[in-house]
Amino acid sequence: MSTRQNILITGASAGLGEQMAREFAARGRDLALCARRTDRLERLREELLAAHPGITVSVRALDVNDHDAVFEVFRAFRADLGSLDRVVVNAGLGKGQPIGTGRFDANLQTARTNFTAALAQCEAAVEVFRDQGAGHLVVVSSMSAMRGLPRNLTTYAASKAGVAALAEGIRAELLRTPIKVTTLFPGYIASEMSGSAGRTPLMVSTEKGVRAMVRAIEAERAQAKVPAWPWVPMGFAMRRLPLGVVARMS
Repeated sequence: MSTRQNILITGASAGLGEQMAREFAARGRDLALCARRTDRLERLREELLAAHPGITVSVRALDVNDHDAVFEVFRAFRADLGSLDRVVVNAGLGKGQPIGTGRFDANLQTARTNFTAALAQCEAAVEVFRDQGAGHLVVVSSMSAMRGLPRNLTTYAASKAGVAALAEGIRAELLRTPIKVTTLFPGYIASEMSGSAGRTPLMVSTEKGVRAMVRAIEAERAQAKVPAWPWVPMGFAMRRLPLGVVARMS
């Protein structure tokens, strides 16, 4: 398997995206990093170049809900690096409120960011890959996608299920091409997004969780629940347990 040298990561200013940038930089990869908070991107760029002076790190501002900008920024990154070998669709939101409680605004923002904006990112990435004749699309879903979930997770889980189905459809379209597609289903990994929810007995550190994510990405697996323990057996259980049990566990 050839090395995917030039890697674009969205939502790279914090959390899982930021740590993925560190992991790939340590492997000597050249990076295209984008997010809304450019001050944090610039600090991350300085950190990565100081630790790994042989790599290239390009940064650009991007709000993934500005769909025209998604295409413009992806094309600009391709020009910066010469090609895009892998795109990690990572940017997302974790907030939401129970359905019918007057917070359609919060749920709509989550749905737009986690699904519609992800669609724009997938479109922009695969457009580049088709033109190049190769590439690796990585879509970050969630273990929440396994089932419909109650309370504040309802819209989040639905959006992550939708983006997982989107990625699988793209994979089906591209099965006989050099373009590969990976869907990641992270479990509880400590991050800024998970911070407000508090720690759980199953939560792992950002570093440990992202190492598992990067191993699955590098293997270019079609799908991966990460970390594998306990999320592979948990995924099996979530698919098969009665909905009431799943609801109490969430």
